[in-house]
Amino acid sequence: MADNGDGDTGGLPTSIEAAWGERVRPSRGPRPGLSVSGIVGAAVGVAAGEGLGAVSMGRVAKELGVSTMSLYRYVASKEELYVLMQEVAFGELPGPPEPGTGWREGLTEWAHEMRGMFRRNLWVLRVPISGPPATPNSVAWWDLGMAALDGTGLDDGTRTSVVLLVSNFVRSDATVMADLEAGAAARGASPEDVTSGYGRALRRLVDPVRYPSVARLLESGIMSEPDNPDYEFLFGLDCLLDGVDALIRRRASGAPGR
Repeated sequence: MADNGDGDTGGLPTSIEAAWGERVRPSRGPRPGLSVSGIVGAAVGVAAGEGLGAVSMGRVAKELGVSTMSLYRYVASKEELYVLMQEVAFGELPGPPEPGTGWREGLTEWAHEMRGMFRRNLWVLRVPISGPPATPNSVAWWDLGMAALDGTGLDDGTRTSVVLLVSNFVRSDATVMADLEAGAAARGASPEDVTSGYGRALRRLVDPVRYPSVARLLESGIMSEPDNPDYEFLFGLDCLLDGVDALIRRRASGAPGR
């Protein structure tokens, strides 16, 4: 849950205004066949195939077979392009929870949907974060997360903090998994192979006197066993939601504390 922006106009960065359709674009000299959606779609294609670092106004223009300067009639800068690209990814919105869905089930589903969105659009994880959710689709994700907490008795400020906590966890997990997969691919291996090899190597290096807890873990063989790649995500999310549950119960009882 984050957005990017550039220069400020009327209280909002111009890139955010563009995402909301509020920025007036020059009407003179439009290039036949060009459109904002076409430019953004080409940029997303480059990012999906080669990573965000490959995206530039020049590269997108080349993909479209036009001059770089012609793009600026539609998109003011690379920063604005990033924001509009994120809107495409964030547009993969989950549906609202079924009536009667409890807060925990609803927030769990929301977290899984967000993780899936990031996993399908790994380039989004490389876009710099420079502010809170401020574009239509990112605000829609925020709203759905807040709605999952309806009926908990938490005030809106606390619900926002919970949604931010969970979304940050999801983003972190997706980033780590993407990095592990990229590192493994560079070595021609799978993440599971890298992890098991790492464990075998450490067993030879770790002194059980100096690192007794880690040595005990390595001797157990756990790191050499096939693992559920989703285990750490599921474990972490469950722990987070246990904490939210404790918060809800404490607030309902009137006990002191946050």
